[in-house]
Amino acid sequence: MEKVNIILHPSVTAFFEELITVLYEKNYFGFESDAQAYVRKIYDFIEYNLPIFPYKKTPENLLSLGSKYIFYKANQNTTWYIFFENSENRYLITFITNNYSEIIQFL
Repeated sequence: MEKVNIILHPSVTAFFEELITVLYEKNYFGFESDAQAYVRKIYDFIEYNLPIFPYKKTPENLLSLGSKYIFYKANQNTTWYIFFENSENRYLITFITNNYSEIIQFL
């Protein structure tokens, strides 16, 4: 089996870093380490499931986010949408958002 290469666009990396701060500062998590663990679970889902999880094609009006997407249900209230491009076993994560974003209404 060929090695799968998953790359995060720099804006996605920055988003994850900011997400940790926001989750902690807005008291979604009592400890920064818990916010880090939450974000790590999202990343782990991407790393282990992106190549095997059935993807959906992004609607034409959202193609600037990435041509394909998958979703990850982090808990009862929050679903994350991961947009990406791929060629064979190479994946570029281009955008990530959750069900609280207005963008989701267009999926």
